Amino acid sequence: MKKSFLFSAAIAATILAGFSSCDKNNDEVVEQLIIDENNVVDDDASAVALVNGIYAHWQPLSSSFSFIIELNSNKLISFEGTEDKEGPLNSRFEQGPDTWYQIKIFNHLLLGVAQANDAIITINNSKALGKVSEAGYNAAVGKAKFLRGLANLKLAQLWGEIPVFTENGGSTTERQSLDKVFAQIIKDLTDAESLLLNYNGDPRIPSKQAAQALLARTYLVLGDNPLTYDQVATIASTQTDPEFTTTPAYLEKAVEYADKVINSGLLALAPDFSKLFGRDYESNKLGQNEHLFTIAHDGDKVDAQGNHQTHCSWTFPFQNGQNGKRYSQNHTEVADDDLYDDWKAEQPNDKRLAKTYLTEVFNPEDSLTYKYYSPVYTPVNGKGVDQSYDNSENLEIKQNSVDRIEIRYAEVLLIKAEALVQLGRVAEAVAPFNQLRTRAGIASVTANTLNLEVIKREWDYEFTYEQFSLYNNLRWKDLITSVKKVSHYKHFADDWEDKQEFTDAERQYFEKVHNHLKAKYNNVKGRNYRQPIPLGLSREDLGIAQNPGF
Repeated sequence: MKKSFLFSAAIAATILAGFSSCDKNNDEVVEQLIIDENNVVDDDASAVALVNGIYAHWQPLSSSFSFIIELNSNKLISFEGTEDKEGPLNSRFEQGPDTWYQIKIFNHLLLGVAQANDAIITINNSKALGKVSEAGYNAAVGKAKFLRGLANLKLAQLWGEIPVFTENGGSTTERQSLDKVFAQIIKDLTDAESLLLNYNGDPRIPSKQAAQALLARTYLVLGDNPLTYDQVATIASTQTDPEFTTTPAYLEKAVEYADKVINSGLLALAPDFSKLFGRDYESNKLGQNEHLFTIAHDGDKVDAQGNHQTHCSWTFPFQNGQNGKRYSQNHTEVADDDLYDDWKAEQPNDKRLAKTYLTEVFNPEDSLTYKYYSPVYTPVNGKGVDQSYDNSENLEIKQNSVDRIEIRYAEVLLIKAEALVQLGRVAEAVAPFNQLRTRAGIASVTANTLNLEVIKREWDYEFTYEQFSLYNNLRWKDLITSVKKVSHYKHFADDWEDKQEFTDAERQYFEKVHNHLKAKYNNVKGRNYRQPIPLGLSREDLGIAQNPGF
């Protein structure tokens, strides 16, 4: 008899649908997820379709990840609703077990793991009965293990020790050591590597190279020695970062798997960085093979929740008090002008800057230009604004149909470069690193000028607002130091409003900016190396031990 290992009786039978924009919907639609214990599928296509059902748990999370990963950094703040709402709580490091984005992400990732487990059992049964071919089995189970490995990696990075349960059993409430958690992640991803086909130009389909890229990411995380529960507990109430240490053997594996992707010859950097983001460029539409794995989105009505990254970054287009328009605040905001100013001072010719931070935007509907810079506004997260097709600045915030990029080839190059630098093999790191610099149009580095600090800054230049910020701060053990850099931002100082002239609306806006920067500085603590173990989707206790300090 097949046994399903779902993690909470009240949750395991639910799939959440009907989310609104960036926040929760009071009209959530919950349906029963019932899997016949003797269920089989009839053919290969049905096996793959069964696994594709796991995406129902990934699609609601595409923009939600930013509400933890970017807001828990020095780069983003949130004005999504009143100050006690979920976005501002994360922006201010005031999240708790009942904060919606933590609930949503944690539960859906675990539900995806549970659904992958059930799919693998069903497909194993079907193959044993001769209903699924070897090729069909490889495609379906390879994808299921790929998605399970990715889900557990994100859970481990954000929550640390987590329950480990597979088609073979395991507790759904007992937290396992990081060694056991990462052993399962690596097993799933190496199985996926052996089962999946080579990258074929469609990044929506997990491939052998996508699994190898995730293994490179996983080994880089392991190589930087993720903190254990006990280590977090010792610093939970302090504002002191722990020591940064490495395990060279894992870093060597990160290089090995990055090289597998690179040496396949199937991936490449797109010539134009600006044509990686947006509906007209999504999921390798231009055939340039930089998108390695993406989550498909067709919009709210089709996939239950579209990718609201555009909506959240650009909630009220062209409503910044200029050209006779009203003054409104986006759901997410660039933390301050300094993020743009500092980059421009460091690398004024970097082609990535103009895509990452928009300081003025032309509105095709009224043929007017709107400026985003104090005292009017802060710059806009450019990667969150689809600029790829006519009038997309106005339309995509409602359609939410842009596919989410999970892995780009650029990440593989930077993983290799960073791992080599950490290993002291700097001369070997120069070539992959300079591929990014060449595309950006800025000066290359040499073995004498490349170091870990340069690598860290390159992650900002290449991946800001692509949901890497917190993950990197956790790896480098500089979360607190990094967040406290907000003290240098122009609107952090208590006399910020004396330095420029403001209208009343502008002053109210920048007062919020000021308060969020102050809150970040004061509230970030060692406990934030983990997220709080949240409640279930129905606000029940999941029975999983809480993280230190929450």
